[in-house]
Amino acid sequence: MYTSTFKNPFDFDFSKIAGEFKFPVMNVESAVETGRKNFAAMTTASTAAVETFKAIAQRQGDMVRAVMEDFSKLGSEVLGAASIEEKAAKQIDFAKKSYDLAIANTKELTDLYTKAQVEAFETLNARIAELTEEVKAAIAAKK
Repeated sequence: MYTSTFKNPFDFDFSKIAGEFKFPVMNVESAVETGRKNFAAMTTASTAAVETFKAIAQRQGDMVRAVMEDFSKLGSEVLGAASIEEKAAKQIDFAKKSYDLAIANTKELTDLYTKAQVEAFETLNARIAELTEEVKAAIAAKK
């Protein structure tokens, strides 16, 4: 007759297995500093964007106010015109002026948006370049 003792296949020493794995040591101070720098870059970019959007909103308000004043002035001029031809001429001049002003205002607002985006991306790109160098230096230090 064959007799043997039962051996549990899951009965092993976890400390031996864990000791065989080499986990990288993380420099917590470096990680915190990297996070701080990333947060500072994002804050700078976000603040610039908010300030630009406030300036754009203010400028758009000024533009609308100026258009309404011009439109009111046109109404007075058209009502005061002596003939239909003079009224038509004033309306045509106003339409031309309005078109030119709309093109100029659109270009101005586009320039403001572009400037805001360039400033935000320059800040983020500078941080990414800096972070790349930090990672390279950390890898070189480990070798």
